[in-house]
Amino acid sequence: MIFEHEIPTGTKLYFGDAAKKKRAIENIASEVLAKNGFEEIVTPLFSYHQHQSISDEKELVRIADVDNHAMSLRADSTIDVVKIINKRLGRNTNHKKWFYIQPVFRYPSLEQYQVGAESIDESDLSPILNTSLDIFKALELKPLLQISNIKIPKILSETLDLEIDDFKYINIKKMLSLNIDWLTKLVYLQSIEDLDAILDSVPTDIKEELLKIKELCKNVDYDNTTIAPLYYAKMLYYDEIYFRIIDKNETFARGGRYKHEETTSVGFAIYTDTLVENKE
Repeated sequence: MIFEHEIPTGTKLYFGDAAKKKRAIENIASEVLAKNGFEEIVTPLFSYHQHQSISDEKELVRIADVDNHAMSLRADSTIDVVKIINKRLGRNTNHKKWFYIQPVFRYPSLEQYQVGAESIDESDLSPILNTSLDIFKALELKPLLQISNIKIPKILSETLDLEIDDFKYINIKKMLSLNIDWLTKLVYLQSIEDLDAILDSVPTDIKEELLKIKELCKNVDYDNTTIAPLYYAKMLYYDEIYFRIIDKNETFARGGRYKHEETTSVGFAIYTDTLVENKE
């Protein structure tokens, strides 16, 4: 039996102080983004292209349009923003830096509010990462910044007796069982100093990707930072340098570099609901 006052599991209801806190977070984020040259966009709730953003299509809330073409509720904003700017609004604007404040939806009834930003036709992650950290500074929060490179797990899964799932599910035992000295050091690597100590012992293709992590760290002035070279993000489109902003077991934000068709871009998403629940 469903009572009149019930709301579906996974959906959000904000009122009173929680609603004020949510609005304050969104206002602060929008002010920081606007100061950094981002303009706002609100994308349609319905989309034809969400399968290009979500690794597990079973998470899509599927519906059909008036001509019975398959579409879904917006499950991720990133690829839709790139498509809309490049292919629909391209003649009306040359602007490449956009932010959005809107929810996404996953099957069966998961609702998640986000503040996101995309810098289109940009490969340098450091400016937009610094912008995300500016937002947390304005919120008077200093969570942990974790920097990774998704190419490293991909290379290792192709060259060693490891599967990509070993990285998705952090199968450290299997990695250590290979008894490869430099791989063991990668498992425990956390700082730039650790990275410098291992550079000359890793294979050349791994060294190239570790140097990208080092370069990003040099361009980010944030002392609560850790390196996790073997972390693998469960997103479809991130393809190289990737970051998470976390506190204890909660993910406050994530972002990285990605390529859609011929367009390389960088972006991030801040998880508003998680901030509301954890910010005093």
